[in-house]
Amino acid sequence: MNLLCKALRPPASFHLVSPRSLHISTCSPVITRSLLRTNRTSNKCGFLSITSLRYASQDSTTPELVNLSEIPAPPSIPTETITEQLLANGEQSLASLGLGGWSPVGILQQSLEFLHVSFDLPWWGAIAIGTVAVRLILFPLVIVSQRNAAKMNNNLPQLQVLQMKMTEARQSGNQIESARYAQEMVQFMKEKELNPLKNMLVPLAQAPLFISFFVGLRRMANAPVESMREGGLWWFTDLTVADPYFLLPLITSATLYLTIEIGTDSARLTAQNMHLMKYFLRALPVIIFPFTMNFPGAILCYWACSNFISLGQVAFLRIPAVRQYFKIDKMIVHKKENLPNQKKGFVTGIKDSWSNMKITRELEERQRVDEMRFAKAGKGPLVKTYKYDPTKSSPPNTVQAKKS
Repeated sequence: MNLLCKALRPPASFHLVSPRSLHISTCSPVITRSLLRTNRTSNKCGFLSITSLRYASQDSTTPELVNLSEIPAPPSIPTETITEQLLANGEQSLASLGLGGWSPVGILQQSLEFLHVSFDLPWWGAIAIGTVAVRLILFPLVIVSQRNAAKMNNNLPQLQVLQMKMTEARQSGNQIESARYAQEMVQFMKEKELNPLKNMLVPLAQAPLFISFFVGLRRMANAPVESMREGGLWWFTDLTVADPYFLLPLITSATLYLTIEIGTDSARLTAQNMHLMKYFLRALPVIIFPFTMNFPGAILCYWACSNFISLGQVAFLRIPAVRQYFKIDKMIVHKKENLPNQKKGFVTGIKDSWSNMKITRELEERQRVDEMRFAKAGKGPLVKTYKYDPTKSSPPNTVQAKKS
């Protein structure tokens, strides 16, 4: 240690100018930098605390001193350190994972986090309660759709008569009669307060909510939110991965099929004008099953809860006292023989629809050709139908000579 101190002692060329400055006249910049790097405030080596240095000027007789104390101090270290934001229960917040925000998906994620933290609910419970809350908000739209569906079902025979007349007039090419029957249908629906678009209120309102739940829960599962690994129930404890037993996809498809068969939130699909749609919706649970097999458990937990709520709403709104309270008309069951438009099978309905499309296309093509011929006859040259040009005057004697 003593040898090291002797080796590092400043040479004779060093002159102490002041307690805060040191004059280096013969040391090269390389030695100076090495001395500065090895400088440490230590009493054992006999060094003073060097805070500022200057070089002696070699060009002029009067050296210019450089006051290094005027150099601005380095910026201060931020006092706010970047730390992970923790929730009240000690878990990592969604904001620290880049989730949340003020978008529809972010608001949904923050709402689920609030239920999970504030009420100390597991994630499956927060998802279930969030689904129930959203469906309760949409319940007034369900009532409006049920009222309209009941009115349309009770006035179905009159609507079918007008539809058949309008279809026959359109297929025969009588556009005037078709427009007249269409106007009669509009007037009839206005008098009976019918609106087919009201049956689409619930699906249109549920679509953005379903997309928000789907995207939000998928992002939380992919992040992943560590607490969701044990936030499930029974056999699906990990909500960030797919169900290894495929029970959640089966339950989701089965409840969706029951909802379609028993009835939907907006209207029952047993009406005569909805049988083709019902065939398509029956195949929907089978079509989506291969895709739902790979969905995280959180998404299927929401979807299954939503389907169970739909079944509960259908059963609840079938109670006569409930329908009377919400002013929903009683559904009239029409006999098949009393309906103008008899129920057709799937294949027959497809054939009739195809035939109607072909007839409509042929009528439109015929109308287009007639319009083209009419336009050509009005703009083209005159067709000669007389032996002489009727637009030019001929002498009277020529006409008499021709008569004789």
